[in-house]
Amino acid sequence: MNIFKKKKIQGVLLVLVVLGGLAFTVPTNRYFELTKNLEIFTNIYKHLNMYYVDDVDPSKMIKVGIESMLKECDPYTNYFSETQIETFRFMSEGKFNGIGIQVRDIDGTMTISDIYEQSPADKAGLKMGDKLISIDQKNVAGKSAEDILAILQGSANSKIDIQVSRPGESKTMGFNINRGEVDIKNVPYFDLVEKDYAYISLTTFTDDATKNIQAAYNSLKAKNPNIKGVILDLRENGGGLLREAVNICNLFIGKDMEVVTTKGKVKEWDQVFKTTGEPMDAKIPVTILINKRSASASEIVSGVIQDYDRGVIIGQRSYGKGLVQNTYDIGYNSRVKITTSKYYIPSGRCIQAVSYKDGEPVNIPDSLRSVFKTKGGRKVLDGGGVTPDILVSTPDQIDFVEKLNQQNLIFKYATGFVLKNKTIASPDSFQFKDYEDFKQFVLKDDCKFESEAESHFSKFLKEAKDINLSEGLSVEIKSIKDRLIADKRKKLDANKNVIIQLLEKEIVSRYYLQKGKLRYSVTHDQEVAEAIQVMSNESKYQKILKK
Repeated sequence: MNIFKKKKIQGVLLVLVVLGGLAFTVPTNRYFELTKNLEIFTNIYKHLNMYYVDDVDPSKMIKVGIESMLKECDPYTNYFSETQIETFRFMSEGKFNGIGIQVRDIDGTMTISDIYEQSPADKAGLKMGDKLISIDQKNVAGKSAEDILAILQGSANSKIDIQVSRPGESKTMGFNINRGEVDIKNVPYFDLVEKDYAYISLTTFTDDATKNIQAAYNSLKAKNPNIKGVILDLRENGGGLLREAVNICNLFIGKDMEVVTTKGKVKEWDQVFKTTGEPMDAKIPVTILINKRSASASEIVSGVIQDYDRGVIIGQRSYGKGLVQNTYDIGYNSRVKITTSKYYIPSGRCIQAVSYKDGEPVNIPDSLRSVFKTKGGRKVLDGGGVTPDILVSTPDQIDFVEKLNQQNLIFKYATGFVLKNKTIASPDSFQFKDYEDFKQFVLKDDCKFESEAESHFSKFLKEAKDINLSEGLSVEIKSIKDRLIADKRKKLDANKNVIIQLLEKEIVSRYYLQKGKLRYSVTHDQEVAEAIQVMSNESKYQKILKK
């Protein structure tokens, strides 16, 4: 065996010896099982390295082993290798070195789905809808979105060559881009709505989130000293730093008030987090917008405001992540993020989902959730997220509209729209007026869009393909297909207003990026309108908080 292979084995053994040291922290009756299995793991790798017909990559193999081990835990306990450290940095700081794009699989091709304003990609001229062909002369076919984003990240000022296929262009396009620091603003948009209400969007609880919310509020207060209410938008906000959640609660509730208690295996680490300063405004009416992807720190803020009867929560039931993670440096510029405790908000409830399926929380019926009380005596439930005071249905709760999104029809149509229109009106005044064209786009044969009913019928036909159908039955099948197409037309008409809003939002994002999309959303948003209506009616606002 050569020296290089010996060093690989020694390196792996060293890691496992260090891991083995952890055995001394577990009860004696588990020590033998732990050391035995660590030794088995070491011996398997040693034999693979010595005898397997091809060379094995130690980094890749150990990473697979680690990730398989962590799958036995919850979805939030994760390993970050040296190559993933920029991903970790983004999660904690909202910054990373890269080019500033998001990608997703559309018809088997990784496609740019979002571009951050003023990022290297934005400045270089990449566009949403561009299809990735290669990165640094390496074909990206078959790679996942996670793989591609990991490749795109790297040290600042390092160059990267990207080849794309752009709709409407016959030749591929090349971009030589300098990676740079991409700073994702945690408060990307704020404005006065209806002149009297402060709207503030918070997308993640990274460093300075509280400071940026306060700065946004002060800026709007300077424009209108008589602001009548605050709308804090936490939709799609997956959480972040616990301290920022505590401090954001402190913007609206007084000093020395309990925000969250954390409890875990190590009792000495249990903590109670309280507000430490005077509030930004303890009396102004507050509404908080949440949806099914509002998680963790978002649920702390919305839950605490609800528990103290301090504001009205509007939207859909939140995600259900009542867990706290701590991050540990494990050497070689790698880290592990481990769930160490659950958190409990002032009413005593924990909003953590009880179980998961495919990494997503399983919905818990209200009948199985325990009842707690807010400060004023309102009933609230634990487990499975925060339930809003005002529930609002959304397009993704309409199966037909969700199917359009799942099959990327809104995205694809917007890409074609941009080819035909160099400019559009401002985000708050743009109107999409050619719905018939969109309908024809969806109904075209080459579009291959199937409604839920069509999908089930197609599945049935595939399963019955070996059956020799009679002529009469074949005629009936054609009749059913025709009726399904007619039904699809009816659903396109019935959901016209909802679909037009989704189209307008997607089209606006192509010309004005995230800030423009948010600006459009605020002026057309059902939940923002609901928030204004509630705060403008003091008796209704107070009734919700006292019922």
